Amino acid sequence: MNQEDLFKNIIAHAKEYGFVFQSSEIYDGMSAVYDYGQMGVELKNNIKRYWWEAMVHLHENIVGLDAAIFMHPKVWEASGHVGAFNDPLIDNKDSKKRYRADVLLEDYLSKQQEKIEKEVEKGRKRFGDTFHEAQFLKTNPNVLRVKEKIDLVTQKMSDALNQNDWEGLRQLILDCEIVCPVSGSRNWTEVRQFNLMFSTKMGSVSDEADQIYLRPETAQGIFVNFLNVQKSGRMKIPFGIAQIGKAFRNEIVARQFIFRMREFEQMEMQFFVRPGTEMEWYNHWKEARLRWHLSLGLGADRYRFHDHDKLAHYANAACDIEFAFPFGFKELEGIHSRTDFDLTQHQKYSGRKQQFFDPETNESYVPYVIETSIGLDRTFLAMLSAAYIEEALEGGESRVLLKLPAVLAPIKAAVLPLVKKDGLPQKAREVLDLLKFDMQTQYDEKDSIGKRYRRQDAIGTPYCITIDHQTLEDNMVTLRERDSMTQERIPIADIHGRIMSKISIGKYLKSM
Repeated sequence: MNQEDLFKNIIAHAKEYGFVFQSSEIYDGMSAVYDYGQMGVELKNNIKRYWWEAMVHLHENIVGLDAAIFMHPKVWEASGHVGAFNDPLIDNKDSKKRYRADVLLEDYLSKQQEKIEKEVEKGRKRFGDTFHEAQFLKTNPNVLRVKEKIDLVTQKMSDALNQNDWEGLRQLILDCEIVCPVSGSRNWTEVRQFNLMFSTKMGSVSDEADQIYLRPETAQGIFVNFLNVQKSGRMKIPFGIAQIGKAFRNEIVARQFIFRMREFEQMEMQFFVRPGTEMEWYNHWKEARLRWHLSLGLGADRYRFHDHDKLAHYANAACDIEFAFPFGFKELEGIHSRTDFDLTQHQKYSGRKQQFFDPETNESYVPYVIETSIGLDRTFLAMLSAAYIEEALEGGESRVLLKLPAVLAPIKAAVLPLVKKDGLPQKAREVLDLLKFDMQTQYDEKDSIGKRYRRQDAIGTPYCITIDHQTLEDNMVTLRERDSMTQERIPIADIHGRIMSKISIGKYLKSM
């Protein structure tokens, strides 16, 4: 199965099993806006909890915040969003479709990278066990030719973006012979900039109402509360403030399911440090955040660092942790050294000092900031993408399996009476009552036991507990493990401890 078909199957599976629905679907939906269903909201909440435990509860010098979505409009002037929060857009004159110019080029580069991967695969088939991939990448003329093209286009794109050279960006699109995916033509308009913030009015009378914005990021809520948290919590530098919250961007080219949406959720931490120590902390958080991702056990080969070619106006260093989605490696989390830009800007626009008096150096200064910002929805999609497996079984059967990390699974244990009579449902309810206060459980008595196992596999439930007639005699149940499908008879009294030992957040976080 190719990656495009795989992605379509993941999207269909997400709807069929209650993970993600198109928003307002009965009214033909809204583009790039989605609702999380009964399974999706559980998975989403589990991801939040896992991040919060790792980021806040494991660190004595990081605390939480929940800032309002509505903020004074001067916040966004100070942050630069009113004047500079723009995307470079280009239209195809034939299809009338609009695209982000940089995304068109990124897609082009991804296709070039795929050519290299195909050459590697050919080499592997040709040379078999003697194949040396690193040497092949350094010496194969086809690979070197494509790599040279990738490096050249990457550099030209970076230069154009850094210099706001929109004509140069358009010319690069033409030079790469990039066509519109809809019309197939290269009839492109000029590149223009478009501000991504949603604006609205706040006030009782529309003519007198103030224009405000839906926040395009959660970070500014942390910055404007820097001194509130520092003073009320008696925090000392270095310390961090973490937040999970909604953000809104008027994405013109929203696509790839929940990867790029107009309403999304971020999990961010801003870490305030002494000026001059920012690169040390930047490198610390790069490695710490990668360890968090790896602790979920999805495989190190699915992640990679990507240093930014174009730095934001507030940053002196930036990189992404990218994840191998079905549509290629894309940004999952950003780590940025934001310098003292944000606090200095808010100090300037508000007229109020945003300084910290450091008793160790006996001086006051505006702290520098290291930011870690991870997309919750993208993490959700990463989990689905990595977990979705179509597995062939013995006897010609198959199953669709969501091999989610047990700590994140929406349902931790399903309790299944073998039949709906003979006192088995009542016994199953007793088992359910032993578990439901400490983990999310599900009771299911409809259809054959085999079909019920398949349903639980499809939503990622790590354990199924089957109650049969023998259970009534010996208080033993069958515990089925999702991935291996192995079954084991264990006492009812042992179920709680056995499952909790496998799904605890602490067990996973200790592997970081």
